[in-house]
Formats: sequence, C-alpha cells, structure tokens
Amino acid sequence: MNSVATPATSSNDSDPQAIAPGNRAFGPAVAALGVGGFAIGTGEFVIMGLLPEVARDLHVTIPEAGHVISAYALGVVIGAPMLAVLAAHRPRRALLFALMALFAVGNLASALAPGYFSLKLLRFAAGFPHGTYFGVAALVAASLAPPHRRASAVGLVMLGLTSATLVGVPLAAWLGQHLGWRAAFVLVGAIAAMACGLIRRFVPDLPAAHGASPLRELGALARPQVWLTLGIGAIGFGGLFSVFSYIKPLLTEVTGMPVSAVPLVLALFGLGMVAGNLVGSRFADKSLMRTIAGLLVWDALVLGAVVFTAPYALAISINVFLVGTIVAIGPALQIRLMDVAGDAQTLAAALNHSAFNVANALGAWLGGVAITAGMGWTATGWVGALLAIGGMAVFSASIYQATRARGQRLAATA
Repeated sequence: MNSVATPATSSNDSDPQAIAPGNRAFGPAVAALGVGGFAIGTGEFVIMGLLPEVARDLHVTIPEAGHVISAYALGVVIGAPMLAVLAAHRPRRALLFALMALFAVGNLASALAPGYFSLKLLRFAAGFPHGTYFGVAALVAASLAPPHRRASAVGLVMLGLTSATLVGVPLAAWLGQHLGWRAAFVLVGAIAAMACGLIRRFVPDLPAAHGASPLRELGALARPQVWLTLGIGAIGFGGLFSVFSYIKPLLTEVTGMPVSAVPLVLALFGLGMVAGNLVGSRFADKSLMRTIAGLLVWDALVLGAVVFTAPYALAISINVFLVGTIVAIGPALQIRLMDVAGDAQTLAAALNHSAFNVANALGAWLGGVAITAGMGWTATGWVGALLAIGGMAVFSASIYQATRARGQRLAATA
C-alpha cells in the first residue's frame, strides 16, 4: 500500500538542521518531551475521576461539572491549529518551552479558580497548547531519529501521555480525593513546570523549517490527503471513546463487577495503551499504510467483541486491555500527516490531536445516543465497531485519491 501514497516529505528532510541519526541528544530530548506528555495526559484525564468533588465544591451538578472536560477538549480543538499557524516560524525548543509553560500556568490557575464559570474558562485555556505541543514534539523527535525509526520516536513521546493513565492519573486522583480536587491541578502544574526545565536543558535548539510562515502552514488545508488522514483519526479512533466513556456502568451493570474492581480493569486499559503505543509505532516504521489499515480492522474486531465479552469478568477484562491497544494508530497517523503535509508540517502535526478530540466527542456522543435509545450498555461496542468501519471507508478514500493523483501526475509528464 505504501506504493500508492503521495510523495512524502519526511520531517528529517523538511528540517535542514535535523540532528544526525544516532546522536546522543535523542534519548534525553525524547525523555524531556515525554515528561511534557505525561503532564498533559495527567491533566487531561484526572478530572474525569474527580467530577463529584468538583461538583460538590462549586455547587453544580455532576453533568454540569462534566462541561469542564468539554471546555478543555474545545481548547485543544481550537488551540492546536491557531497556535501552530501563529507560531510556525518560532524555534522549536523555545516554542515547546512556551507551550508547556502555558499549560503549567493554566493548571495552576485552575487550582485557584473561584467558581464554576472561571474554571471552565481556565480549563479551556489549559487545553489550548495541548495539540500544538504534541505536534511540535513529534516533529522534533522525528527529526532526531533515523528515517526508518520516525514512528518509534513519535511513539516514545506519546508514551508519556499513555503512561499518565497508569501513574499520573491515579496519583493525582488520590491527591484530589484526600486534599481536594485543586491539589490535583497543582500537581499537574508542578509536573509541567519540571518539563519546562527539562525541555530547556535537553531539547536541541532546532530552528523552524526554512521559510516557515503562517501563510505557508495554512497551505496544509488545501491538501486533500491532510483532510482524509484527519478524517481517519476523527472517525476511526472514535470507537475507543464510545466504549471507554461508559466502561464503568458496563462493568457494574452488565458484567456484575463490584465498584472496587473497576480501577483494576481500568489499569488494564492503561497497560493496553502503553503496549499499543510501543508495538504500533514499530509496525508503522516497517510499513506505515499497511499498519493503519490493519489497525482499523483490529479496532473493529476488538470493539465489536465487547458486545460478546461483557457478561464475563475475565473475558471483558482482557477485552478492555485490547481496547486500550487501539491508541497504536496515533503515531502512525502522526507520521502520515507529516508525510502528506509537504512544507506545512507544524499545522498538520498539531491537527492530529484536534482530530483525536473530535473522536472523543463523537464516540462518547454516539455511544450515549445508543444507550438512550434503549439499546443497552453493550451497544457501545457496536457503535465503536461501526466507527472503525467508517475509518476504513475514509482510509479507502485516501488510497483512491492518492492513486488517482499519482496517475494524473504521470499522465501530465508523459
């Protein structure tokens, strides 16, 4: 399938001052970037386990407190393209430092929010640097890696995000439950501040790509393959969230698990995320397009299986682990965006995380629609499988468009 891909411009090629493969800067730089990802992952997910405490303290209902999560996601969707375009010409280390500093301030300010409305605004602001940080971090990691290890390099940066579900989120949630939800945001802010120091110390001072400008970055939006790749993520990745958003009631109501067992199953989900991120990025290095296609099929099978495994504790526990592995598609789509974006790398890389947040909203909404329609908690599995199939359809359209464009180029030069 790689033979039908549009001509690629790797991040190594797009950055004239990329560090030579095998350099000593790679490990410390990627570790520093991963700490930033760990901070963002902890800040994004910890609030989900503290909604009752937030609602009680701010005198709102739990559903109203849930709007704080939506505000953060909206900040990611809007902030990723806006900051990527406006800051495309900035040196990458300075940009990463500024983005992480903004995230740190947003979380520390969230801890001081006097009321519900101000908390929503501050969570929106905290979400603003999320997508651009991961996009630029992916570009830096890929530029430091050999061309055949770009996806693995991106996967290592994303490892910070996935490992947050195993370590950062439980720690911040424990702190929030014992010292109040505000303490959780103080912890996130402190981790982000530490990441700022590590970025400043260990990330090489790489310049922006030659000739980078807001206008050139906007050129990414004129490329059909950019939109199609984003569509794969926004639709195909949504199935994970259709299941995970309602996993607790599914485990307690359908499987019959005690509430005390739910955190253990959620830990399996986190382990699946870590495993999927590492394994998926390695497959993507070997064959990018085949990996994306295979993962979409895998997603449909794993999510559809939830319908049949839900009544059985052992089976659903294994299935939840496998659902976590779906994040394997993240590094692959990130590299695909870099390849099809041409000289508009920063915007395309940042938009990947906007697409994932669209997937979050779409999957959770459609899963809720199915449940409200009386189809039961297991219906989220069917919804997830259908979204994965939708992602396959977009992927097929991408292959068709790339093949057609290639044929037109060959005909024009004949």
